[in-house]
Amino acid sequence: MPYINIKVTDTGVTPEQKAQLIAGATELLVKVLNKKPETTFVIIDEINTDNWGIGHKQVSEL
Repeated sequence: MPYINIKVTDTGVTPEQKAQLIAGATELLVKVLNKKPETTFVIIDEINTDNWGIGHKQVSEL
């Protein structure tokens, strides 16, 4: 049972884009690893930009 965890910032990601990420990630495992889509789990974590850092700064500062 594959488990895919996608982490993105919580700004500007639409429900449609999330659906595309889930479908695309699932299809990738079907094609590459011959996994069954009905047993492939995709979790999208939305991280607040205050909790995401790049180069000593919070993304919210950038």
